[in-house]
Amino acid sequence: MDTLAGLLREYRVAAGLTQAGLAEKAGLSEQAISLLERGTRRRPRVDTIEALGVALGLNAEQAERLMNVAKPPRAAGAKGAQATGAAASGAAGARRTHAGAEAPGTAGTRAGARASGVAGTRAGARASGVAGARASDVAGATGMQSSGAHASGARASGVQASGAEGPGAGRAGVAAAAALGAAVAAGGVPVAAGGVAAEVGRVLPRQLPPTLSDFAGRASEVVELVKVFEVAQRPEKVQLAAVTGMGGVGKTALAVHVAHLVGDSFPDGQLYLDLRGYGPGTPLSPVDALSQLIRSLGLDDDRGVPSGINELAGLYRSRLAGQRVLILLDNANSASQVLPLLPGVPGSAVIATSRRALTTLPGFRHIALAPLSEADSVELLATIAGRQRVTAEDAAARSIARLTGRLPLAVRLIGARLAARPSWPIEHMVRQLKDEHRRLDEFGTGESGVRANIAGTAEFLANSNQALDRKAAAALGLLGLPDGSDLSALTASHLLDISENDAEQILERLVDLNLLSSGVPGRYRMHDLIRTYARERATQTLSEGARTDALTRVLQHYTAVAWRSQQLTHPDSRRLELASPPARPVAVLPDVPTAMTFLDHERANILALARQASASAELRGLVPELAIAFFGYVEVRSRWIEMRAIDRIARDIAGDLGYERLAAWLEHDLAIPDAEGGDLEPSLDHLRAGLRMFQAIEDLPGQARCCTSLSYVLELMGRLDEALEWAEEALALSLRIGDQTVVGISHLALGRLHSRRGEYELARESFDLSLVLAEKSGNPRSLAKRLQIAGQAYMEAGHHVAAMEMERKSFDIFAQLEDGNAQAECLQHLATSSLALGDPVAAAEQAEAGLRLAHAIGNQQREGLLLIELGRIRAATGDRVAAETAWRQAATALHDFPHDEAVAQAFLTEHQPGS
Repeated sequence: MDTLAGLLREYRVAAGLTQAGLAEKAGLSEQAISLLERGTRRRPRVDTIEALGVALGLNAEQAERLMNVAKPPRAAGAKGAQATGAAASGAAGARRTHAGAEAPGTAGTRAGARASGVAGTRAGARASGVAGARASDVAGATGMQSSGAHASGARASGVQASGAEGPGAGRAGVAAAAALGAAVAAGGVPVAAGGVAAEVGRVLPRQLPPTLSDFAGRASEVVELVKVFEVAQRPEKVQLAAVTGMGGVGKTALAVHVAHLVGDSFPDGQLYLDLRGYGPGTPLSPVDALSQLIRSLGLDDDRGVPSGINELAGLYRSRLAGQRVLILLDNANSASQVLPLLPGVPGSAVIATSRRALTTLPGFRHIALAPLSEADSVELLATIAGRQRVTAEDAAARSIARLTGRLPLAVRLIGARLAARPSWPIEHMVRQLKDEHRRLDEFGTGESGVRANIAGTAEFLANSNQALDRKAAAALGLLGLPDGSDLSALTASHLLDISENDAEQILERLVDLNLLSSGVPGRYRMHDLIRTYARERATQTLSEGARTDALTRVLQHYTAVAWRSQQLTHPDSRRLELASPPARPVAVLPDVPTAMTFLDHERANILALARQASASAELRGLVPELAIAFFGYVEVRSRWIEMRAIDRIARDIAGDLGYERLAAWLEHDLAIPDAEGGDLEPSLDHLRAGLRMFQAIEDLPGQARCCTSLSYVLELMGRLDEALEWAEEALALSLRIGDQTVVGISHLALGRLHSRRGEYELARESFDLSLVLAEKSGNPRSLAKRLQIAGQAYMEAGHHVAAMEMERKSFDIFAQLEDGNAQAECLQHLATSSLALGDPVAAAEQAEAGLRLAHAIGNQQREGLLLIELGRIRAATGDRVAAETAWRQAATALHDFPHDEAVAQAFLTEHQPGS
């Protein structure tokens, strides 16, 4: 039996429209289309149905069919009609739900009672993360959508309903709670597994590239793929599809187009990942792919991301469990590259693309993509170059379709060139393509068709009478040399050895001709097939020395920027002595936030280029210094996985080339990711090896730094006597060489160790000495960190007044440095001390402020620890329900941090009734 939702979706897909496209043509909102197709709104107005029929291009029979399913059923003898003066003729017996009344499907939701999916909603209480909800915002639940993220529970730190909390908060909170309950029941608010309302705050991943506005053909393939991903309330298996075919045949375009068509069936997000299976560049390993996907699902703290393939796969599938997420895995080179990335339980879905058949993947629907038909190729050309023009030269247009091998990428390139040159006859392009000297290989077989078209584009640029076109043609080969996901204009300027402004003009010209794309302002991507051609062109037109020089300039650029960043973050670091003078002016990075943002954008490109350079005899010698320079960024951002990856490569190269001091520092730094991940024995091994290397070259500053690090790791292992010995050794060495930075770090280590041993007066003296040295150094980050560490030690010793003084000073400095992560940690310590001093109100304010910071930066571990503290505060004030809620939320947030999760669970167990 037809339903409005099913029929509307069928007609829309047949018309090749997304929900947004249909909404635009019908003059409706995208939200309205979504509600109709979900079945949430079943009885639209007649004029709405008429507008949809026109937009969909329905014939009379189809339009009548759509109108009929939208009509309300007859209500003869309808039960439950109230005999208050008039029969409910034509009505379904539905009642309007208002604040305070029971709504169908809400299990008797009332103001002050638990709404479906709302954790403990009461008048004036928190409404599961709903920001400032008002009755007017949520009344008419069938029109409501949530922009928040799904979560397994409402956060205690959620924004108050109506901006108020506690008894007497006003009627707005009551109305909001009741209306939200009705909205959840009506399907307007996404509900996660187990009936818990979606949490507002975490941004859902919506990573799909935009669908092509000139997408043409593929009607049968679209229908076939959409059927694979049709809405299933309880799917029996993971929905899987693979699109395969030759390069340039339009695999990604089709997959993205279908993903947009079915995207609303996956309310928990859509992920996109380029596996780089056919490069150029190194294919994405399963470990790297899983790490990226896990971060996209909300785990941003590297300390929570394991390094082993099995552990990563388990964590990834655990995070997908109970969710409906669509995952597009693009450009795979084998089934083995895709297999670890598949969800483990039904609910989520995968579309994979590859140039090779993936027939060994179990349970996949396989779509082998052939080139476009001639008619579809001509249609695509007309859409881009102009319909009137193509109609006037029909024979030439069909020749273009034939000469491009009817490959969408090739047709699109030629169409764009023609569009940019409206006075050119199409026949002129046909003559150019027929010239065999303009085709690298046999045209139309394998990748040759695409390469021939790219070559034609480059030749047109090279032969243009415009100077910019000729410069763009000359630049193409160099722009394709470095591995990496994209290019900035600044990076391109170093590759091309020109100004940034000139580089940007060239890049934009290449975008005009579809040799580059620019999805984000200022950043440019090169398709892998175009990059292949560009590298071949570089090999043919440039000497090996010219190519090496270009990549050398980029490596030196990244190294100089990384050194500048480290100067800002660690101005007293002995590593800075290893910096080579910059070959060119360094990018302007006035402060730490600017430097961090810059390197955030370039991180993946730097790592890719380091790997690429490590395989080149001419370039590998530049990698060790790049890795050492990169320390400032990865340490502040806690990018331990990246730190380990680049330092391992660099350490081996430094050892091979006899760069003894660089190798020793890299060995030392390899201990940091291990220590942060809890792998203390391997960390200890790196530090002992580093110390031996520094001793071999008689580098006393390096030896002193190894000693402080050994003290820190041994303290973590509970070996306090050994740790004290190493701290004293570090102090003696640093005093001997006059290294005030390491002197201060040594006193800090001694302070913590004395405190843990109960030697509080000695601890105070050591802390005071460390802080005085930090103040003299003029390094605010060092001073703030030492204040924070000393404050924590005082707090743990029960000296809360002194602890709060330290933590407040630390917080203020970190606020000036815009370091939200460190501020959240300070607020956690302040909340602990405030509660101990008998001020639960201040403690709650501090914990909640810390929660907001931790949540904003995506630090789940810090968020969980603050929730534990908030639970302690609620318990101390007698609010047992709120305390248990906070601890449950903490356990959920700390799921990937077993030790901390156990602490939250212990609080829950301890405070159970009768315990």
